[in-house]
Amino acid sequence: MRCTMAAFGSVFMPQMALSTFDGKNWSDVTRVSAQQISLHPGAHVLHYASTCFEGLKAFRHQDGSVHIFRMDANIRRLAQSSQLLSLPSFSPELLESMITGIVRHYASEVPAPPGSMYIRPTHIGTEPAIGKAAAPSTTSMLYILLSPVGDYFSGGARPLRLLLEEDGTRCAPHMGMVKSGGNYASALQPILQARASVNADQVLFCPGGDVQETGAANFLLIDGDEIITKALDSSFLHGITRDSLLTIARDMGMTVSERELSVDELLERAQKPGTEAALSGTAAVMTPVGTLIHNGKEHNVGTDGETPTITKLRTALNDIQWGKTPDSHGWLTKV
Repeated sequence: MRCTMAAFGSVFMPQMALSTFDGKNWSDVTRVSAQQISLHPGAHVLHYASTCFEGLKAFRHQDGSVHIFRMDANIRRLAQSSQLLSLPSFSPELLESMITGIVRHYASEVPAPPGSMYIRPTHIGTEPAIGKAAAPSTTSMLYILLSPVGDYFSGGARPLRLLLEEDGTRCAPHMGMVKSGGNYASALQPILQARASVNADQVLFCPGGDVQETGAANFLLIDGDEIITKALDSSFLHGITRDSLLTIARDMGMTVSERELSVDELLERAQKPGTEAALSGTAAVMTPVGTLIHNGKEHNVGTDGETPTITKLRTALNDIQWGKTPDSHGWLTKV
């Protein structure tokens, strides 16, 4: 089936996988309605933001089989986020069984390329205790939502406009590695203000002139055969799509430079003919950036608007996901 959803992630499968932690043990995994969950109004997550999540996809191959992309990496990152938020720990085997089980149940609903099944594992603190602002939740809930999605670029890949923000940060630096709702909430007002003031699509946070990430994606600069992106540290999200693209770029013989990138260097390189810039993430894989806005001035990326390297990298990753080329890195899990 070909999925043509108007809004990414707005349609869900009727059921989800769920397990709860009672303070001592995790419950057996069950399939429950995806329409609602039951929480006490004093649940820790509602007051102290003890919540983290992941985003990954399942793909249908030409032979009809269904494969999940880089599930192990997403499981590791959710476990890391849970630890950094002091949520109860879970075994990787539990989460893997939940993901594969619910995807297998809805395997017939996984769209054919260019669509996919978006998978959203979520972990929340459930203890009803509004006096625990400085203490973690002893109970929690883990669930897996599924959302069939279509071609992210069905209307064409429009180059994005980014506002460079040197004074603010996406989130608290020590929380950058956590994929938590609070980090996205803290970036929302700067993004809305940037849209209203300069018609920007996103904010590229560059505290102190250090180019980091946008509110929802990693940033990549492509200068000839070199990709430049910030070296991993605790201040920003370690994107799995980012890692996949950098791996493919190395396979292609490109130079990958994971290092500090200043706003001055970014703007200088951006004006060179042939330079490309992109955001990377699960939803779109790679989205080209066409304009950088800094101190009231607009800077076009490159000079011709063409993005051949971005197209090449995105196509190479999609071809692995859709089974069109061999999975030499063992990224796919058949369900």
